[in-house]
Amino acid sequence: MSKDLTLGIVIPVYNEGNNILKTLYELKEKVNVYNKVYVVYDFEEDTTLKALTGVNLSDYKVSLLKNKYGTGALNAIKTGIEESTEDAVLVVMADLSDDLSVASKMFDLIKDGYDVVCGSRYMKGGSQIGGPMFKGLLSRLAGISLHYLTGIPTHDVTNSFKMYSRDALKRINIESTGGFEIGMEITVKTFLNGGKITEVPSTWKDRTDGKSNFKLFRWLPKYIKWYVYAILKRYF
Repeated sequence: MSKDLTLGIVIPVYNEGNNILKTLYELKEKVNVYNKVYVVYDFEEDTTLKALTGVNLSDYKVSLLKNKYGTGALNAIKTGIEESTEDAVLVVMADLSDDLSVASKMFDLIKDGYDVVCGSRYMKGGSQIGGPMFKGLLSRLAGISLHYLTGIPTHDVTNSFKMYSRDALKRINIESTGGFEIGMEITVKTFLNGGKITEVPSTWKDRTDGKSNFKLFRWLPKYIKWYVYAILKRYF
């Protein structure tokens, strides 16, 4: 595979006015290999846009995109994936929770021919700091059990912090309808299609500013759907 690949970063936002500039600065400092950042918002009154007023967006290679599917993180991620043109796409949250120091390593693995590179909290060297205990327990249980039950080469299938090759994305028909399970769907389907998946250890930190938009009990059935789908398709 050619080494001269391009990288786009997709950031779904919802009133991240207190965090977006910090996130962009951290991207610029820690991920010097990206070509464009797609900040995807739902509505014009979003505090994220206000925080970016007067900022020279070209300094951070930012393109603002309005969510073309309505509202919600999943639709924002879909919009960013579809509107981006780069050879690889990294999904990053705007709450400073993701371990951006490993992004360049993830991109190197895409260059080496991997289709999906997962930031992994639950492999050796990875960690999770803070966050609701029950949510973390369910996530860890799902990731580790699915790894051993199906052989999927990641211990952290539910993490949104993943990088995808454009070729892999073209082979996926995204069916997810809500929440953040889109990353799990893409990873599971790529695995079942024979794609190359790997993981790198990463540290997830609970947000320190603002309120999380993660709705555990509303979105849990959607994660369970892809968990069961992976097992059934793997063996039946």
